[in-house]
Amino acid sequence: MPDAGNASYRILLGGGQGTYEEKKSRFIATVRPCQSEEEACAFIEEMKKKYWDARHNCSAFCIGSRAELTRCSDDGEPSGTAGRPMLEVLLGSGIRNACVVVTRYFGGVLLGTGGLVRAYTQAVKEGLAACEVGVMRPGVELRLSVQYTEIGKVLYLLGQRGLEPLSSEYAENISLTVLLPAEEEEGFRKEFTEATAGRIVIEKNGAYDFVQKE
Repeated sequence: MPDAGNASYRILLGGGQGTYEEKKSRFIATVRPCQSEEEACAFIEEMKKKYWDARHNCSAFCIGSRAELTRCSDDGEPSGTAGRPMLEVLLGSGIRNACVVVTRYFGGVLLGTGGLVRAYTQAVKEGLAACEVGVMRPGVELRLSVQYTEIGKVLYLLGQRGLEPLSSEYAENISLTVLLPAEEEEGFRKEFTEATAGRIVIEKNGAYDFVQKE
């Protein structure tokens, strides 16, 4: 589990594909999670081989929780009409560590600069809409030590928060480990301490990033 960062960001839980048509030109947007520039470039080459007969395979990707690395390509389309609009949609979505390739099959009608920007923008939106998205959030892992007489109450409160123990140990006392959003730690400690009249021991095991489905 990676060390926690300082802010939440969206990630792809899986790839997806969407299509858009404009004046008989067909745009196929294929989206995939990528953790590095090398992975993104390999994916782009894979799409170019798969759609070898297409007029263009334009691409954009952003890597890093704060989009530290971004690249885009018009792949033969007029400068600024494909790659840049695609990247802007990707960045605007808040999704990170992702790559999108839009394959264009030319329909015989020129779309013009504005038409191309609109088509590539919409294609990426369709591709992203087909993906399952989650949120990578900073979290904390806590170890809870409770008496047997308190476990029912503690499990009930965890259920109310939608939390399930990562592990549990039954000895003289019961020890549970839970992972929760970092911003909820203070409220969690207060609630559980009050509910058990101070008979619970809460220790922090560490800080980790974790994924929640949207």
